[in-house]
Amino acid sequence: MAFDARVLSGIGVLTAVVESGSFVRAAEALGLTQSGVSRAIARLEERVGVRLFQRTARAVVLTEEGRQFHEKVAPLLSGIENAASEAADASSAPKGRLRVTVDALVSRTLIGPRVSTFLAANPNLSLEIVVRDRLGDLVADRFDAAVRFGELEPSALIARKLLEARVMTCASPAYLAERGRPSHPRDLTKHECILFRDPRTGRPFEWIFQRGAKTLSVKVSGRLLLNDSPTQIAACAGGHGIAQPLDLEFHGLRELGLVHLFPNWAEERFPLYVYYPSRLQPPAKVRAFVEFIVGSAR
Repeated sequence: MAFDARVLSGIGVLTAVVESGSFVRAAEALGLTQSGVSRAIARLEERVGVRLFQRTARAVVLTEEGRQFHEKVAPLLSGIENAASEAADASSAPKGRLRVTVDALVSRTLIGPRVSTFLAANPNLSLEIVVRDRLGDLVADRFDAAVRFGELEPSALIARKLLEARVMTCASPAYLAERGRPSHPRDLTKHECILFRDPRTGRPFEWIFQRGAKTLSVKVSGRLLLNDSPTQIAACAGGHGIAQPLDLEFHGLRELGLVHLFPNWAEERFPLYVYYPSRLQPPAKVRAFVEFIVGSAR
């Protein structure tokens, strides 16, 4: 079969339909009309000789032949896009709109204090920061990157570990004066603990203590469960109970007078990752943001 340049453009439309899930959204993404997308798919189906999509009133899904075809051509199209992106970005500065999602602690401790420096170094870039506690679907939600605490989440995204924050166990002097200071992590079973919700499971994080090669899990309890670090620290400073913040907030904890209870059992680490969509050569704006976060985390 002689090469037909229209096949290449048709593959681009095919990919847009697969990624967006509909002809309408694909048309919006490509700047075409819905009928233009339908005609491009029809020409591609005629050229390759198989029906690629099953169309119903409610959904557009790949046929088995369409799925096999897409699996074979998608990496080739991605390679072309990566090559073009790499060539275009080689001499270009970061520009345009950069949309990132982060958790609240990252926003407050790593990005907020340094964001002015980042934007000053990239005058052609605008930045949108969305704070949420779950990674979600970066591509579907149109994010360029994400920064999150927690164990690496399974996905097709590129992930880069930035740091490992130490977990501290703290209480206020007022709480300790009323309830007494625990001398060992096991004593926490008799205390009011402030629980923090794991966004992946919806359940409270397990309280783990490490000292050298020894690991200890303590089943704690408490009447307060939350998912916001500032509220956790405020409740702890207000004397409600014992909390487990990260050492990134150490200076703030010290200013509040919080007491670190078990410095000899504080070797548990909580990793921080930056995620971005899987590309061989991410856009210049994404590379600039990743390097900014790497520098902020040092």
